Order: sequence, then C-alpha cells, then structure tokens
Amino acid sequence: MAMVETSTVGTLESPRSAVSWGAILAGAVVASAVSLVLVLLGSGLGLAAVSPWSGAGASVTTFAVSAVIWFVATQWIASAFGGYITGRLRTKWTDLHGDEVFFRDTAHGFIAWCLSTLIVAAVFSSMLAGIVSQGAQSGAVVLAGAAQGATQGATQSANLADPTDYFIDTLFRPAAGSAPSEANAAEARTEATRIIVTGLASGEIPAADKTYLAEMVASRTGISPADATQRVEAVLAQMEAAKQKAKEAADAARKAGLTTALLTVAALLVGAFISSVAAAIAGRQRDEDAPEIVTRRGGIVG
Repeated sequence: MAMVETSTVGTLESPRSAVSWGAILAGAVVASAVSLVLVLLGSGLGLAAVSPWSGAGASVTTFAVSAVIWFVATQWIASAFGGYITGRLRTKWTDLHGDEVFFRDTAHGFIAWCLSTLIVAAVFSSMLAGIVSQGAQSGAVVLAGAAQGATQGATQSANLADPTDYFIDTLFRPAAGSAPSEANAAEARTEATRIIVTGLASGEIPAADKTYLAEMVASRTGISPADATQRVEAVLAQMEAAKQKAKEAADAARKAGLTTALLTVAALLVGAFISSVAAAIAGRQRDEDAPEIVTRRGGIVG
C-alpha cells in the first residue's frame, strides 16, 4: 500500500504593519487644523452677532443655539477632512479580501479621529478651562442677580457681595419726616440678618421671630406696629421670591450644562463615524485610481 505524503500550506504574513501611521498622523493634523480654523471663524462670527446695545444683535438663546450648531458642524467637517486624507494617503494593501481592506480603512479613519480629538483637547485645554471658569463666575453673578431680582435699587457692588443688605436696609428705612434711631443700629441689623438668613435656610421664619422683627423695625423707624408688620411680611416675601428665582436659575444652568454635554458626546460620536466612512471611501478611491505596475516575474504591486 503506497503512502501519500501531505503538506500543510500556511498563510504568508506580511512583514509590514497593517497600520499606516504616516497617513493617520497626516489625517489627524488636517482634522485638528480644520477644527482650529472653524473655531476661530465661529468665534469671529459670534462676536460680530453680539451687540452691547440693548435690543440690538442676537439674543442669548439664538447665540447659544448657533454656537452649538457651529460646534457640531465643525466636528463633522473636520472629521470628514481628516478621514478622507487618511484613506487617500495610506499604503495600498495587496492580496487582501475586500472586507479586510474596508475594515482597515475604517479603523484608520477612527484612529485618525481619536488622535485629532486628543490634539484638539490638548491645544484647547487652557481655553476650555478659562471658559469653564468664566462660566462659573457668570453663574455666580446670575445667582447673585437673581437674589436681588425682587429689588429695583440694589445695583451697587456691595449689594452683589451680600444680597441680604438691601433687604435689611428696606426693613429699617425710617418713616417719612422722622430721623432714624442710631441706638444699637449695627447690632439690630446684625440680629435681623441672622433671623432672616436662618429662617430662609430652614424654609420658614417662626411667628415669634416675625413679631420681634416688627417690633425692632417699629422702634427704629418710627412707623406704627401695624405698618412694621406689613413691611416685614413684604420684605420676607421679596426675599422668598428672590430665593426661588435663584433656584430656577441654578436649575436652568444645570439643564443647559447637561444638554450641552449630551450634544457634545453625540457630535463626537457622529464625527468618529464620519471620519471612518470618509477614510473607507478615500481608501477605495486610492486603490481604484492607483496605477498597477507589472514586475518581471508577473506579479502586480501597487
């Protein structure tokens, strides 16, 4: 019986890496540069739309929506440029199945997007930190302004530092034609401030404290006890309304921050998809347009 020898044919492995880092770096640099140009252009257009005059220029809502739309457009356009450059510049792979070529092209586009995102994040890290810091300061100013929204004359910087000063001043305004009592005025104001702040923090001012405040106001302003009681109730109502406005402003800022974060994530994910698709399209065009060179042995290389 004759013996039949069998041999195993192995798959040849190319010594070259499947990752074309040169093309990836080129695509990432292009995407980062396009992002920088579009961000600067958007900043210029945004500043042109803002006017210091009341009633002129774009509103705050319009400006915010336009900024979000411009950021999304910037991300998508830059990703498309970077992915396309990556696909066109990568080396041609031979003896590969079409599905493998498609996967490598999309992977190259995705890697270029990742690298460009890191570059942009590194370049704009200080700028983003400044924006966040400015936003926090603006939020603090908004809350302080909301705390004084029920007042019409509290516009001085001292009132911004301590919004309760205005309400205490309102409590101890003397009656028309009477001189204010200066006896222990500072102690009275301090005590009244503690009573009001403690009551607002707990959510309710006890009736005994209201009565005591009314007596303090009546003794130092020269108005009748009934008028003092009405004044105390009115000032407390104003402060409670200001407190609610501050809560609404904080809640609106929280929702705006959450919406912005979600839109940013969505824009980045779509940008990654666009970069991958653009790289796959450009890679196919590169393979189709590249001339075929026939060697002496009859092999075909790109």
